[in-house]
Amino acid sequence: MAADKSVQEKIRDYLKGKIPAARDLELTDWVHSPGGWSHEIHIFYGNWHENGRTMRLGFCLRKDPGVGLLRELSSLREHYDVLKALEATPAPTPKAYWYEEDPSLLGGPFFVMEKIEGDVPNPWSRAGKQFYAEAAKRGKLPKSFIEALASLHNLDWKAAGLHFLGVPRPGNDFALREIAKWERLIDESARKPEPVLTELLMWLKANAPVAQRLAFVHGAYRTGNLIVNNDAIAAIIDWELQVIGDPMYDVAYVLSDLNRESSPLLSCLVERDFFIDYYQQLTGLTIDFEVCRYYDILYMMRSTAFWLSASGLFADGRNKDLRLARTTYSVPVVLDMAAKALGF
Repeated sequence: MAADKSVQEKIRDYLKGKIPAARDLELTDWVHSPGGWSHEIHIFYGNWHENGRTMRLGFCLRKDPGVGLLRELSSLREHYDVLKALEATPAPTPKAYWYEEDPSLLGGPFFVMEKIEGDVPNPWSRAGKQFYAEAAKRGKLPKSFIEALASLHNLDWKAAGLHFLGVPRPGNDFALREIAKWERLIDESARKPEPVLTELLMWLKANAPVAQRLAFVHGAYRTGNLIVNNDAIAAIIDWELQVIGDPMYDVAYVLSDLNRESSPLLSCLVERDFFIDYYQQLTGLTIDFEVCRYYDILYMMRSTAFWLSASGLFADGRNKDLRLARTTYSVPVVLDMAAKALGF
């Protein structure tokens, strides 16, 4: 009996069908990225001959393992559709090439997109923090960071055809929709009562703010979710949490202490005053700091939902990634932050 084909061979066969003019197609420089808590990520180059020319193109493949951090809330199809919608916009994003629903090919749905040249320094590592601190002194990357965010919030999401993400009603519907979404994940994941979390959810529902306008929102805009090339943002990645909603949701994430640990710089990269001034200049929006405080507390609830889901998947034996096991220690840390934020 013939041995099963390797993942590389299966992907090569798939690409042969998508690039019929390719001759002698080979895949090289293969990396199975450890990043990504919801999807498997494979990065590689395709090399082939086409009409007498030698071709070389970088690809990134994202596959749904079926047991990712966000469970059913993470839609690979939506991720692909968002990238397709953004291709004709100023937002820096990779091109999405092909989506495949058939799980028989690789064991789950997947899509193939453009590999953007550059690096994604980890802001939680010593080397990553040093990279961003040095880039901050040079000044180019902080500007690009803000400009890329503004490109999302200035985007005509209706013209881009992003209605499929769901459009909140006027008023505080956006905040209430986010609360409901993450509360569902908590209900599915929680293994024991968390009194502080119950209080937190009640406070969030009672104080949901009105969105000053609706915009296309990334949902996790920070260093670590951005490809950097030549001190500029080459692409915004990790499209799992995007929504049509309040742009202050992204602004709060940038301002949050959750994303900089001990660094004095926002997202380990940007001076606070410069971010505020330049963002307002580019978007015409006025940052509402009280609303941002609300969303920062909402992020504490969302983070708790993430870690409850992750640790629950590992405890149930559905995901063997040891990183998920360690998240059980993050739950009381984030809930303690939330309790202090609410004055408990």
